[in-house]
Amino acid sequence: QLMQSAFSSADPIRVLVTGAAGQIAYSLLYSIAKGDVFGKDQPIILVLLDIPPMLPVLDGVVMELQDCALPLLREVIPTDKVELGFKDLDAAILVGSMPRKEGMERKDLLKANVAIFKTQGAALEKYAKKSVRVLVVGNPANTNCLIASKSAPSIPKENFSCLTRLDHNRARSQVAMRCGVPADAVKNVIIWGNHSSTQYPDVHHAMVNVHGKEVEAYSAVKDDSWLKGDFISTVQLRGAAVIKARKLSSAMSAAKAICDHMRDWWFGTLDGEFMSMGVYAGGNSYGIPEDLIYSFPVHIKNKSWNIHDGLPINDFSRAKMDATAAELVEERDTALSFLSQ
Repeated sequence: QLMQSAFSSADPIRVLVTGAAGQIAYSLLYSIAKGDVFGKDQPIILVLLDIPPMLPVLDGVVMELQDCALPLLREVIPTDKVELGFKDLDAAILVGSMPRKEGMERKDLLKANVAIFKTQGAALEKYAKKSVRVLVVGNPANTNCLIASKSAPSIPKENFSCLTRLDHNRARSQVAMRCGVPADAVKNVIIWGNHSSTQYPDVHHAMVNVHGKEVEAYSAVKDDSWLKGDFISTVQLRGAAVIKARKLSSAMSAAKAICDHMRDWWFGTLDGEFMSMGVYAGGNSYGIPEDLIYSFPVHIKNKSWNIHDGLPINDFSRAKMDATAAELVEERDTALSFLSQ
């Protein structure tokens, strides 16, 4: 009887992580299993999908998760089979994708990933709950997400998103460091567009809490040329800078951003705050082409996101928002030509 009381009585949710033997997953799985993402009293069944050659490594990850002795982690299921991996999911975090190899054309990369995300979208369609929330992390994330969504027509488009929270956190942190304040003193930065080097980190609507008073970011930073120049390129190129330094791509920070994204989707954003999330552009009020997954400022309530409307957009921002949209349209059209083959 005593033992029983320690258990959460809630039904476990099924959470899939793909690319589960990789380095982002290695930084991510502990946080999910510990309750940092879906709640401190939400038991979890973790489904870990990877390709067959990675299964031995995956067994090691499973051992470590068992050895963490986490009370919320009810079951861990390692697999290379989609019918098991995608069954009855509440959440799917699609980290695995074909990485760009040296000398690889972007088009070849796109083609390989269209095949992967078509398969995974079809598996979501066939096996997952219709209420599943899907986060695509594997690059090119926006286009991979669009392909997965199109391959799962009976799952609402609103249930698909891609990760731009890492870029959002990078922008937030840059502004905070510049102002000498903690990161949570900066709110409402925006990442517009593609999770690529054309993304537009926008602080025209951001606020910084300086000595207890909320000030516009431009007033707090007091350096317009930095905000319109190096700040933007630093955020845009941060991933490459990490690879250059570590010889590996961002894993710890990517995992943290995935946790932030999913936790906000589950529990909502704070009043007066919006977060950046790559979502379906249909019906947006910012003149962005409809049939894209594009990063917008969103607020979230009851597990539903809404694009934050009505922000004034100046000419500087407009040009950058349109440039990243143009890249996404080109990516989409190339991907769709592969999809129909």
